[in-house]
Parts: sequence; structure tokens; C-alpha cells
Amino acid sequence: MTRRGFFSALAGTLAAASSAPAARAGDPNAPKIEPLKLSDAEWKTRLTPAQFDVLRREGTERPFTSPLNDEKRKGVFHCVACDLPLYTSEMKFDSGTGWPSFFTTLPGVFQTKTDYKLVLPRTEYHCARCGGHHGHVFEDGPQPTGKRYCNNGVVLKFVPA
Repeated sequence: MTRRGFFSALAGTLAAASSAPAARAGDPNAPKIEPLKLSDAEWKTRLTPAQFDVLRREGTERPFTSPLNDEKRKGVFHCVACDLPLYTSEMKFDSGTGWPSFFTTLPGVFQTKTDYKLVLPRTEYHCARCGGHHGHVFEDGPQPTGKRYCNNGVVLKFVPA
């Protein structure tokens, strides 16, 4: 993405965000998302082994392996397990980390918890519908949010516009 393209997308996102109140976890304006509860056996029939490992066992795919790193078309990124829309293509940026990264999300689509697996605390996020692990959010992303949602590409499905 070019600098001009990034700032054009950013301006569009900011314009859309300023016309509607931002919804956050616990915000009464966030859309109501009904949970999807399945057994491990049911998830295993729906998901590939790699998707199951990340979504249900909080695994991590190897960096630079997801074809979604290079996805530049307009569209929406969905949860592969439950088809919940999570991000628009305008929210995506190249973080250089090897995983698809986004500076914000659609309202109310993730729940967070603190993860101490690497000793230091990190903020882990899960799909609000299916509870599947998607990645971690860091405070080193671009403006306007300063956040980097570092998402495992194997658990995303891209739907072109």
C-alpha cells in the first residue's frame, strides 16, 4: 500500500468513525453477538488442524506463512470458524511482523484477556461469537489508534468487496 493510499483509507475510516459513536467491549451501543458453543469434536469437523490449533488451543502460526499478509483488495476479513466480520481492508496495514495486522476492529467483535505465556503480560483477543483465539493487540501500531491487532492469518477468511 502506498503512503497516499494508506492516508486515504485512514481518512475514510476516521470519517466513518466520527459519524457514529465508537463501540467497545462492554459498551451498550456495541452490537449483540450471540455466542456459538460447540464441542472440540464439532470444532475439529469444521476446522483444519492448523485452524483448530490457533482458535481452540491458542496456538500461533509461523510468521510470513499467511497469504493474507499480501491481501490488498477491498473487502472484509471474517472469522473462519463462525463467519463473524472482524475487520475491513481499510483497517489493515503492513506491520512487517509476518502476520496480518490491523489498527482497529469492527465494533464489539473481540473480547480480551491478559496472557502471561511469555512471562510479560500481553493482551490476547478472542472472537466474541465463537470464542476462538485470533492473536494479540500491542500498543505499537499506527495512528489514529496506536494499536496493532496482530492476527493469525490462518483463522481469517477474506471476502472481497
